[in-house]
Amino acid sequence: MTKPSRRRFLRISAALAAVAMPAQVARAETYPARPVRIIVGLAAGGGTDIVARLIGQWLSERLGQPFVVENRPGANGNIATEAVVNASADGYTLLAVSPGAAINTTLYDKLNFEFLRDIAPVAGITRVPNVLGLSLSVPATTVPEFIAYAKANADRINMGSAGSGSSNHLSGELFKLMTGVKMVHVPYRGAAPALTDLIGGQVQVLFPAVTSSIDHIKTGKMRALAVTTAERSEALPDLPPLGEFVPGYEASNWWGIGAPKKTPTAIVDKLNQEINAALVDPKIKTRLADLGGMALTGSPTDFARLIAEETDKWAKVIRFAGIKPE
Repeated sequence: MTKPSRRRFLRISAALAAVAMPAQVARAETYPARPVRIIVGLAAGGGTDIVARLIGQWLSERLGQPFVVENRPGANGNIATEAVVNASADGYTLLAVSPGAAINTTLYDKLNFEFLRDIAPVAGITRVPNVLGLSLSVPATTVPEFIAYAKANADRINMGSAGSGSSNHLSGELFKLMTGVKMVHVPYRGAAPALTDLIGGQVQVLFPAVTSSIDHIKTGKMRALAVTTAERSEALPDLPPLGEFVPGYEASNWWGIGAPKKTPTAIVDKLNQEINAALVDPKIKTRLADLGGMALTGSPTDFARLIAEETDKWAKVIRFAGIKPE
């Protein structure tokens, strides 16, 4: 091959290689080129919303485009999930994933999507305990006292939640199953309005995430008796695990980010990398710790595994208790 022919061959080869480069890699290199939406399926002010806004601010600063939180409450997050399932798989519509993703698979007989089939797990963010929280009107200061009070006032205690099938609802149902107490479930459209009514005395008990309730606990607006995890929370070290009084009890709240299933792998990996970077940043770590959170660093596969495990766990509770969406 002559030198001119060789140079021409090399130029053509280089051009073909450039054309053959996967389009998703090219998109990932320039992503994001415009604002990104993070859809939250619960009301503003709850744990899902707080964590979504925290990570959205981090991504905005790191990637140079706004990551805007959009609240679409309803049906325990199904409305938001369906919106993301039907969105363009280009990385510009993301989902704030909460335990409802694992719970709804069993809770609802008919959904227009299958979560792990139609949503690509991007990254876990944090896991936090819920707390057994009481209105100040309830005359109980320990878990045994509350169990005794609840049994003496069967069906007269209202238990609020962020909605039927929410993490705090299932935490309460597990408590009812394991203790034999009876409480009337009162679902809300998110943790924030449920907390407002707990403080106001309209409901007497709630199992909110530490994330959304810690300020109310520290200011004495509600009384927390225990955390729902197997270990104490660094944010509320004086609270014992509920399992100390109800052997075998364990529940937790967790959050992460998802995207439409066919979102390019390169974009998913880029977001995963940036979120994991946030979870080791001292300021973010401190903020999550203040909210009672433990970082969920890991790959998209790790987050998918967590969702699958939680799906199996809560399916047993839902079926055993005969829980239906309200």
